[in-house]
Amino acid sequence: MIKIIMHGCNGHMGQVISEIVKNDENSTIVAGIDLNAEKKNDYPVFRSLSECDVKADVIIDFASPKATDSLLDYCIENKVPVVLCTTGLSEQQIERIEKDSSKVAVLKSANMSLGINTLLKLLQDAAKVFVPAGYDVEIIEKHHNQKVDAPSGTALALADSINEVLDNEYEYKYDRTQEQKKREKKEIGMSVVRGGTIVGEHEVLFAGTDEVIEIKHTAYSKAVFGKGAVEAAKFLAGKEPGLYNMSHVIG
Repeated sequence: MIKIIMHGCNGHMGQVISEIVKNDENSTIVAGIDLNAEKKNDYPVFRSLSECDVKADVIIDFASPKATDSLLDYCIENKVPVVLCTTGLSEQQIERIEKDSSKVAVLKSANMSLGINTLLKLLQDAAKVFVPAGYDVEIIEKHHNQKVDAPSGTALALADSINEVLDNEYEYKYDRTQEQKKREKKEIGMSVVRGGTIVGEHEVLFAGTDEVIEIKHTAYSKAVFGKGAVEAAKFLAGKEPGLYNMSHVIG
């Protein structure tokens, strides 16, 4: 039984993960961390990690970038692996995560969905076939109207995965309205849609002559990200220091 501390337990994703773990025979949440410690949970909740006296095998983080530095300090001091799901980290924080992973196991991914991370591998296989044959690559991503960043981190991860097998020779085109000209051969276009309550939809097009291949992933609820985070926690518990991602989990 894997013992988990839920960092950001009373946020939306923290509560989603709490429900998932309730029905998981191989994991349990032994404590939660949240500034809002008044909400009822099936486990004790502390306002900060410094107040937490409960031992765990791994931490799942769905909190705020403001809490990431103190989280890393705690994980290093207590040798507790951490699954970092918080987005919007600064470049300095990302650099620190890479450095601190030499002291404690850290798993970080742009998207925790098992489906998206399987898709990353499938896209690389597809790109090896279609791009040398002259197919263009376009990515369309859709999210709810409250999402701030554009394109999404997942869209960028999809593009990076494709570009990796293309020797990183392709440039990303985010806004075609800025230049009125034909499409360049070595580019990956990204289109962004923001509206309603769309949880997340990512579509990759390989467009060739008289043929288009569409590979699409749709998230209908945030539970898909929570499920991936729990599987990542099971994978990471007991691991040696290092920087891991979801490809290690599904691989």
